[in-house]
Amino acid sequence: MECCCSSGTISSPLFSTFQGYSSPCGKGYSEKLLHPRKQCFRLSKPFLQLNGSLHPIDYRRASTHLPNKSYKGRIYAESKREPWDLGRFIKTLYFFNGPPSPEKILESLFTKLPGLAPSEPEKPMQPSGLVLVAGGTGGVGKRVVDVLRKKGYQVRVLVRNEEKARRLLGPDVDLVVGDITKESTLDPERFKGVRKIINAVSVIVGPKEGDTPDRAKYNQGIKFFEPEIKGDSPELVEYIGMKNLINAVKGSLGFRSGKILFGFEDNKYKELAWGALDDVVMGGVSQSSFQIDPTGGENGGPTGLFKGIVSTANNGGFTSIRTKNFSAPEDLSPYDGFELRLKGDGRRYKLIVRTSGEWDTVGYTAMFDTAAGQWQSIRLPFPVFKPIFRARTVPDAPPFNPANVMSFQLMFSKFESDGKLNPTFKEGAFELPVSSIRAYMAEPITPRFVHVGSAGVTRPDRPGLDLSKQPPAVRLNKELGYILTFKLKGEDLIRESGIPYTIVRPCALTEEPAGADLIFDQGDNITGKISREEVARICVAALNSPYACDKTFEVKSVVPFSETFTIDPENPPPEKDYNEYFKTLKDGITGKEALERQEQESPVAV
Repeated sequence: MECCCSSGTISSPLFSTFQGYSSPCGKGYSEKLLHPRKQCFRLSKPFLQLNGSLHPIDYRRASTHLPNKSYKGRIYAESKREPWDLGRFIKTLYFFNGPPSPEKILESLFTKLPGLAPSEPEKPMQPSGLVLVAGGTGGVGKRVVDVLRKKGYQVRVLVRNEEKARRLLGPDVDLVVGDITKESTLDPERFKGVRKIINAVSVIVGPKEGDTPDRAKYNQGIKFFEPEIKGDSPELVEYIGMKNLINAVKGSLGFRSGKILFGFEDNKYKELAWGALDDVVMGGVSQSSFQIDPTGGENGGPTGLFKGIVSTANNGGFTSIRTKNFSAPEDLSPYDGFELRLKGDGRRYKLIVRTSGEWDTVGYTAMFDTAAGQWQSIRLPFPVFKPIFRARTVPDAPPFNPANVMSFQLMFSKFESDGKLNPTFKEGAFELPVSSIRAYMAEPITPRFVHVGSAGVTRPDRPGLDLSKQPPAVRLNKELGYILTFKLKGEDLIRESGIPYTIVRPCALTEEPAGADLIFDQGDNITGKISREEVARICVAALNSPYACDKTFEVKSVVPFSETFTIDPENPPPEKDYNEYFKTLKDGITGKEALERQEQESPVAV
């Protein structure tokens, strides 16, 4: 809550009333719903309590359209302090927090008395930054876990069999038991705190004639045995399983385009319940409202509108709108800040974000300047939000925790914080159209979802391909349950999800050590072999490389199948700088281009 008393004291513990809240337009809008008249729910008359009775604020002709010039109407106010209206106080609490209990009312009253500070804010846990490894007991997955742990990452492993995982990965590994083919085992709550994922889950392929207990034939590579599917089908694992996994982790990983928190986007309206909260907390007479203007946005579309009249009478000087507490906290830890799309008026405003459901508590505050008459995007990184309570910095408050956002407040004030004045402040009417508030990812964006796929996924239906020169999975795609077809469908789900990604398509996997020279390629054309250890290192390196973001590529070593690659264990080759390979990659190349050209050249007859 803002305090704008120049002397630094408040003579009465008045609380704000509310004059408006957001239009319940629903989750979408249409021309029929948003007719030319502004959609706005307000009390029948704006009011102030004076001498025990209600007096209207007299706008010029009481218009809901406030002019963009200094206010010249009459505000009924007196220089003396007026009695505190308990009814208005309770009404405000009711709007923002529901029916207040007597205990809460007494608690709020006592905390407003001079000299009493707010209760000590809870020390929140910071986001853990976990990396989830799915398929962590497989040939590539267990190596990914090992590389991550050696590099100091905090790792969690999604496994189907806990006993097997403990045996392979050690007793101290952080496990979550689930099966991507069973949606019910992948509750998103179990993945809170996960910020990145490496997915090494794959349908199981084994020799028809069986294998040794240590899977010696399998470890040689599919080129050396006649394969068959073991266990769940490719459709269930590679496609349905991928869909389940994405749905479980997408809220924790975030989206490249950000997360809309309020406003209009793609013909949909993300609604928040806004209410006015003005300087009547200290006997002032400023007043504001929030409404939906169906034609005031960019290109004549709808926008939210924060408008009002601000006055310094009675030592006031601020006006604001605040949302009700969200029904559940917003976890915005995958993102880096808030972005407001608005039409400026040359003034400086504040965005206040609260991470507590308590009414009168620390608000994390950032100020921003606007350009008059221009639609602009204002980005406020999370670190710029300072803990403020009643216009004073709280030095021992915890840092802003984006994992627990409970409400927003927009404010225009005479004061900034700690006694500093707003250099753009002037009394009178103002309007601030705000079309959206979103959480954004800052550039450079790095992959959040790294997937181990397979070379060859676009080849089974590619025209003019000599199958005799292709790997067994390409030749036997149909016999293997359309394994490559469903792997490609799973890839498409990742690319279409909006999550920043990298798709690594290794050629035939071997048990050879890492260290051979590599060939990175795009378009799904190469054949060859590559070490599982090398693939694991590539996946971990991709996590922090913006050059790998939203790229799909194939990779193999330069060593032919006819040769075995070895290293001197006493003098292993240095680890590669994989960024040098990632820098060569291009956007939008998947190998599907040939299939798409075929479809365009061979239209289906009607």
